[in-house]
Amino acid sequence: MRFSHIRPMVMTIFCRYTRNKSEMVDAAVLEKLEAGFAKLSSSNSKSLLKKYLTKEVFDALKNKKTPTFGSSLLDVVQSGFENHDSGVGIYAPDAESYTTFADLFDPIIEDYHGGFKKTDKHPAKNFGDNNAFGDLDPTGEFVVSTRVRCGRSMEGYPFNPCLTEAQYKEMESKVSTTLSGLEGELKGKFYPLTGMDKATQQQLIDDHFLFKEGDRFLQAANACRYWPSGRGIYHNDAKTFLVWCNEEDHLRIISMQMGGNLGEVFRRLTTAVNDIEKRVPFSHNDRLGFLTFCPTNLGTTIRASVHIKVPKLAANYARLEEVAGKYNLQVRGTRGEHTEAEGGIYDISNKRRMGLTEFQAVKEMYDGIQEIIKIEKSL
Repeated sequence: MRFSHIRPMVMTIFCRYTRNKSEMVDAAVLEKLEAGFAKLSSSNSKSLLKKYLTKEVFDALKNKKTPTFGSSLLDVVQSGFENHDSGVGIYAPDAESYTTFADLFDPIIEDYHGGFKKTDKHPAKNFGDNNAFGDLDPTGEFVVSTRVRCGRSMEGYPFNPCLTEAQYKEMESKVSTTLSGLEGELKGKFYPLTGMDKATQQQLIDDHFLFKEGDRFLQAANACRYWPSGRGIYHNDAKTFLVWCNEEDHLRIISMQMGGNLGEVFRRLTTAVNDIEKRVPFSHNDRLGFLTFCPTNLGTTIRASVHIKVPKLAANYARLEEVAGKYNLQVRGTRGEHTEAEGGIYDISNKRRMGLTEFQAVKEMYDGIQEIIKIEKSL
């Protein structure tokens, strides 16, 4: 009888031991973390990762893992450890990372999003009155094209580094089915990357729609596994509405057109997001808003941008950046982050995505671009 009492006790101790062991970060991961931290600390990196990953924060987080997917601090910081020229340097391998590694994410979020503190709560979704925005450049002198996009994650799935190939394929199937139900000006076709024929591929490249396998920052974050499985592109017949499936985020929903009519572009995006949301539940957090892979892209996840030519102002690039910064705008090269300006065309967008509504985020871009055009005209 005594032994029958001991056996359950032994099993309990064994299970507790194995569970605790599985919750521990293994030695190889710790070794990589220590080596990467030492290199970053001694580098001249200007990344937010270096700024906020102090020795104290590093020691507090290095042994932690997220509860469901077991993501470690290494999964969060590996891109910034490998690319010291990163502006930010961290990604969230799953939604729980924002809580488990909050000591690192919170100050980076506050810095990037213009003072969104860990005690702040992101406001409820509000696209506001689309009619408030008109054409930024009716004469077509400065604005080449206008685009508004947002990122969304599908509820119940982790982010790229934790997805299995089967999950990628399952998500692509759900997205393809959902988008095929869109009507009116949003009606179009879904193109899976797997098995895409050369003619279709070339057409999508010519249209600047086809996204490539991730850049070195995403590669280092382990965000490009099983490529091209589970990836695809949808566009409407007029080629003014686009959805990327499983590029960096689960979904990138994009509205765009030539010229400066922001009102039309934003109205189309609003219609699309509301329609898709009725069919696919999105991952949302009461404090952080819509959750995505990169902490720069939380909250509204809205990035409203123009391709713009302002040669006089851009002759003094520091001045252009200074004016843009005053209005919470970000200046990038023609093809976005980590690219150069081609033919004097810059990509300028709102920088803040948190602590304000979708309408307010787009209004920051609208007001700032109006001011930049006014300054260009005065020079």
